[in-house]
Amino acid sequence: MSALSERLFAGFQHCLPHHPLSRLVGRLAECEHPAVKDFLIRKFIDHYRVDMVEAEQPDPAAYPNFNAFFTRALRDGARPLAEPEATVLCPADGAISQIGSIQDGRLLQAKGREFSVGELLGGDEEREAQFASGSFATVYLSPRDYHRLHMPVAGRLRQMIHVPGRLFSVNAGTARAVPNLFARNERVAAIFETEVGPMALVLVGAIIVASIETVWHGVVTPPTGKGVSLWDYSNDSIFLDRGAEMGRFRLGSTIIVLFGGDGVNWEASWAEGSPIRMGSLLGTCSGR
Repeated sequence: MSALSERLFAGFQHCLPHHPLSRLVGRLAECEHPAVKDFLIRKFIDHYRVDMVEAEQPDPAAYPNFNAFFTRALRDGARPLAEPEATVLCPADGAISQIGSIQDGRLLQAKGREFSVGELLGGDEEREAQFASGSFATVYLSPRDYHRLHMPVAGRLRQMIHVPGRLFSVNAGTARAVPNLFARNERVAAIFETEVGPMALVLVGAIIVASIETVWHGVVTPPTGKGVSLWDYSNDSIFLDRGAEMGRFRLGSTIIVLFGGDGVNWEASWAEGSPIRMGSLLGTCSGR
């Protein structure tokens, strides 16, 4: 896609009713009428060439609705976890959008565009300070990818934040064309305490994403309010192992992994556009 086409596509998105359109698609994806859901699932598999062999339930007709198919589980062994234990896992299937260091509290969105980690995490100065000089990796999930999200390292949940916003597409073209994209879109951030310091997993919504879920809360979006919402889990004992499922997207998007400090070194071979699978070695824990 040319730069002009990207700008035109981004401009078109400004005119769309992001949330009403996404909620409408969400209701369609929940339809359990056999003729409707089977048609949607078959067309989706054919168009995106989805490999159903690796699914726990390979029969498309067995899913009660499109959302159940889209967030399908994989069979045992389909995503082996990288060894040894000291490695950082990729949390999702997809492609590396960007990966690197957080410089003075800013992350790279695309060539020539940066955004603030403080804005990404809802504007709280204390949260921002934890990650202002850390590292980040952004993974884009295409529609054909596996859409469950997993833990890069083991961690204890401390906070979850829902930040309302727009629902622009999060593909590479829109990332190049729309300033502050990931800090403008609706998102859910989960803050964990880990052996290598604080870790945030930021689940970024996008156009047609009907909802974002976490395993400890269930559906977080659509939101019930218009402001930033905070859940404090500091007195709870929610601990998720390395590789454990932590959330799901209903209809594709992006996950951003943040680590505070210098506890993680990214694998040098990963670059913008690199395809990657959940459980792959994303980086290593410093000093281990």
